[in-house]
Amino acid sequence: MFNTILIANRGEIACRVMDTAQSMGVRCVAVYSDADASARHVEMADAAVHIGGAAPADSYLRGDVIIQAALESGAQAIHPGYGFLSENPEFVDAVVAAGLVFIGPSADAIRAMGLKDAAKVLMEKAGVPVVPGYHGKNQDGAYLAEQAGKIGYPVLIKAVAGGGGKGMRLVEAAADFAEALESAQSEARNAFGNDAVLVEKFVTKPRHIEIQVFGDGTDAVHLFERDCSLQRRHQKVIEEAPAPGMTEVMREAMGQAGVRAAESIGYSGAGTVEFIVDGSDGLHPDKFWFMEMNTRLQVEHPVTEAVTGVDLVEWQLRVAAGEKLPMAQSDLSITGHAFEARIYAEDVPKGFLPATGTLTHLQFPKTARVDTGVREGDVISPWYDPMIAKLTVHGATRGAALNQLERALRWTDIGGLVTNVSFLSVLSAQSEFVAGTMDTSLIERQIESLTSAPIACTKARSIAALGALGLGDGAAEMGGFTLWDGQTVTVAMVHHEQEISARVSVLAPEMFDVSLDDVTHRVERRGGIWWVDATKVQARIARSGDEVTVFWGNGYRFHVVDPLDRATGAHGDGNLIEAPMPGLVKAVFAKAGQAVAEGDRLAVLEAMKMEHALLAARDGVVAEVLVAAGDQVEAGAALIRLEET
Repeated sequence: MFNTILIANRGEIACRVMDTAQSMGVRCVAVYSDADASARHVEMADAAVHIGGAAPADSYLRGDVIIQAALESGAQAIHPGYGFLSENPEFVDAVVAAGLVFIGPSADAIRAMGLKDAAKVLMEKAGVPVVPGYHGKNQDGAYLAEQAGKIGYPVLIKAVAGGGGKGMRLVEAAADFAEALESAQSEARNAFGNDAVLVEKFVTKPRHIEIQVFGDGTDAVHLFERDCSLQRRHQKVIEEAPAPGMTEVMREAMGQAGVRAAESIGYSGAGTVEFIVDGSDGLHPDKFWFMEMNTRLQVEHPVTEAVTGVDLVEWQLRVAAGEKLPMAQSDLSITGHAFEARIYAEDVPKGFLPATGTLTHLQFPKTARVDTGVREGDVISPWYDPMIAKLTVHGATRGAALNQLERALRWTDIGGLVTNVSFLSVLSAQSEFVAGTMDTSLIERQIESLTSAPIACTKARSIAALGALGLGDGAAEMGGFTLWDGQTVTVAMVHHEQEISARVSVLAPEMFDVSLDDVTHRVERRGGIWWVDATKVQARIARSGDEVTVFWGNGYRFHVVDPLDRATGAHGDGNLIEAPMPGLVKAVFAKAGQAVAEGDRLAVLEAMKMEHALLAARDGVVAEVLVAAGDQVEAGAALIRLEET
């Protein structure tokens, strides 16, 4: 076994790898950028090396600097985590050339699966079923459109390189193909430096089921399946294991296909073989097709660990150190059911826009496994993926695990910025998902009901008013109850752009009447627990500056209005197109004097590894373009101005 490893990654995956490695007595070296100097993974590590600027290209993608850090720190091996350089065969070659061990598959195995078109050809030879489509080299737009017509709409355009939903577009009609192709190629070029695409038949009720495989370079086993059908923009949201409705015949067929895929390329380490499954009439062994293989540890690996009892990182370290597979296929089994929910800093009602800010309050339930790379007080920056944590629960049955997930989300308290926790809570109770009959388009179909902003009821507003006045723990701490006895104080708050006026009357050290418009609630604190109108309320309050958050099923945010500073401020110029978040201006399509129509693409902003099109909100004429491609802008920055109507 290694004495020292370097982890060439950041955030929750770096912390996850350290958890296992350090428990095995392995010394861990972290690397960090300017933005991560005080990050949790740096704090956890036995040693840490600074590798460059905040941008990934200046730090976590600098393979030569990372290898030098490994050599100088005495590391014998490098664990890549996922993302960044984890599936870069040139990096693997350089690691090996430096006399180090890469904790993962060989460069040849990564190359074999790195391009989706070539991988599909290889899988056909290995007897693995593949989706009907065009995987050839001809990238002429007219030719690709012709192939799409032969395949039959709807089709899916997919970048042959990379993953994460980038460079992927669903096309439902021939008239939309050219625009979708251009968009997919542009995104793929920017994300992967390779704009080649393939075109596949789109299954109309698809489920995304993947097989966890593990090899030692010669033999491989599978650790059963994960269902990752709950997706948005082709990115996974909630994953589970095992897959609902899975039969033993189907599991055997998919598992053996995954093993054949791994053994055909001499795979070593953890990998995932992803399949698209036709779920229109149950699960059948002749209705699943290979999509791609991820040659690394997956974000959702904790659900597999929960149902198998296997520590996949420990297996990675042991196999990379030269050991054979720790278990045979016959030794592996499934116990219970598990779910993983990905918690992000993002504004769901605004189209899942990535959010930035300080985590002023962070508390997770003790009933769930929490993988995170952040702590209370940390900043979610625009430089990296905005994931805050992964919440994993396990139960004896799917229903029991689903109850655990609902409870865990209800007791996840995050303050200081917007998150997708409420969205996850609503999604976990969605009827199709509860029934296990979901497919990959469920979120898109139900987007309006799933993404509406949670509005606080008057009971939650009453508790927020007490928090706004500093009475979250009662009145006694405010200089003595006698100073508050019989007092009535008015506080103003803003919740979802609505101003709320609350009149709070102090009746006793932990008893209040709170009046809101035409309703008054009796609010009490008994043993640290809230009671509203004699009903127990499991709510929690977090206050940071002028923001109060009430956690009660959802996280309800309130802005406290300072009575000495009631200036309304600017309400924004309806003629301005502004940056919805900090980011890099990738492209500008508008020119001064140009006539535009509502919905026209005026610019593209890249933030947190995603591209966001900025559209004209109305018909008009461009008066001024205030930015150029390549500019880095802050949230709210004016980008384009239209002429006054």
